[in-house]
Amino acid sequence: MPTSPIFPSKHPAPGLDRRSRDLRVQILGAFRAGRRGHLGSAFSLVEMLRVLYDHVLRYDAASPLWEGRDRMILSKGHGCLALYAILADKGFFPAAELLKFCHLEGKLGGHPERGKVPGVEASTGSLGHGLSLGIGMALTLRTRPGSGRVFVVDSDGECNEGSLWEAALSASKHRLDNLTVLVDYNHMQSYSTTAEVLDLEPMGDKWRAFGFAVKEVDGHDVEALRANLASAPFEPGRPSVLICHTIKGRGIPELEGNAFWHHKNKVTDEEVDALLVALEEA
Repeated sequence: MPTSPIFPSKHPAPGLDRRSRDLRVQILGAFRAGRRGHLGSAFSLVEMLRVLYDHVLRYDAASPLWEGRDRMILSKGHGCLALYAILADKGFFPAAELLKFCHLEGKLGGHPERGKVPGVEASTGSLGHGLSLGIGMALTLRTRPGSGRVFVVDSDGECNEGSLWEAALSASKHRLDNLTVLVDYNHMQSYSTTAEVLDLEPMGDKWRAFGFAVKEVDGHDVEALRANLASAPFEPGRPSVLICHTIKGRGIPELEGNAFWHHKNKVTDEEVDALLVALEEA
């Protein structure tokens, strides 16, 4: 893991338990079926989404538009394989749908689509827009007593976008303490490290300067994620951000921190078989 203020290089990532491995197996099944996908970006998200859907969010898979639900926006839409795996796991749609990923007869495309995929709150993939959508939802929900909260999962590369920071200013102006942002800070983007492409440090101080209450956590530590998210909002009257230090491709050594796996197409069965073996052996 790249050096950061609280997560030095060679910080030992927690081992993957059976649930984390099983969700990655489901992701690999969809990846095989579609012969393409952003695998590294999905693997860095697994524990974050797992904790949100297992322990934090209010939702009803049988009634995805239930008014009392919390809203979860995956702003980094290219990581959708992880979202699809957890939504299928929770019963928003049959797990067999994962095997139609990027097929004409399937619902699941290379980016999530609201209105087509049950449980998807916003069509995303044009990076930098998810937080703005979340702010609109949070403002609306604040007018409805007893209604849900909003969680937005951003990527670190997405923090290059000016629209994200304009949205952050708006969130703090409106004192949206029903809004929590999770940043998937895997220190990689597209073709290289975030430090090389456009350095984001000091990440925490940037969010503080924009009016957010800030916490940082190892994004693969399930119990630490659960404890931090249980304390949201981190401060009354302020939006919250949880900076999740993750490893791109976490779980398979060949993928970890490897920009080559940001997106891959024309995937073969032999490649996926090798990844499944590596996942179980890691």
